[in-house]
Amino acid sequence: MTAVLGKPIAHSLSPVIHNAGFAAAGLTGWSYVAIECAEAELAAVIDGLGPEWAGLSLTMPLKEEALRLAASATAVARATGAANTLVRRPDGTWHADNTDVYGMVRVLREAGLQPAPSVTVLGGGGTARAVLGAAAELGATSVTVVTRRPEVRDELRPAAEALGIELAGAAWADAAKLFHADAVISTVPKGAADHLASEVAWQPGTVLFDAIYDPWPTPLAAAAEKSGIPVVSGLDLLLGQALSQFEQFTGVTPAPEAAMHKALFEAATRR
Repeated sequence: MTAVLGKPIAHSLSPVIHNAGFAAAGLTGWSYVAIECAEAELAAVIDGLGPEWAGLSLTMPLKEEALRLAASATAVARATGAANTLVRRPDGTWHADNTDVYGMVRVLREAGLQPAPSVTVLGGGGTARAVLGAAAELGATSVTVVTRRPEVRDELRPAAEALGIELAGAAWADAAKLFHADAVISTVPKGAADHLASEVAWQPGTVLFDAIYDPWPTPLAAAAEKSGIPVVSGLDLLLGQALSQFEQFTGVTPAPEAAMHKALFEAATRR
């Protein structure tokens, strides 16, 4: 058994991805479900899982708590201070990872980003932690974090220091001036960056990653594509991070990417 946990969780497309993977890999005894779970409930939910549970995916607001509850963790999960993956070890303990980092590196490289000395991040929430991890993997030495409130950026500084990245802060009013980076990554909620679509002067060589996937394309992504800028969506990341989770949960390598991709994008189209 495997599952995705979070609150709210009914919208999650993760069951579509993983169950398609199980079917394609011939894992007839496997299933993946969605479990509504608040942060304060996570410890009790995990303690109540029997030995048949192989792995868990964690989404908001559980990523920091999942890391705290794990008996062991990868270096990237510890550095970013967040875990989106728990894998059951043979001794029954849980091992934490952050496959958002793996997925982000994968999709950005597929979009042609290699390496990325400079990165601009819009927003300072949970996804921004994964951005810092991906930026370090892609060779960035500094990341500019654009937020409305300075204190939000300060919460990211421990992760930046652990990853060896210089973190520069910028005010939201200056966002449109900071799109000259190798990678621009928007982690802000739906609608928050729409006004930037008409303000940005796109620079050749930049890759845009917009973490939103519903609705798609966002005005920002549409403007980038019109200017010839490679664009990566939140749907691409959802698949990328799931591939690593699938392999860790099942031991099947490589994950059946074609089947998982087909199921995800067909499900997203039906929404």
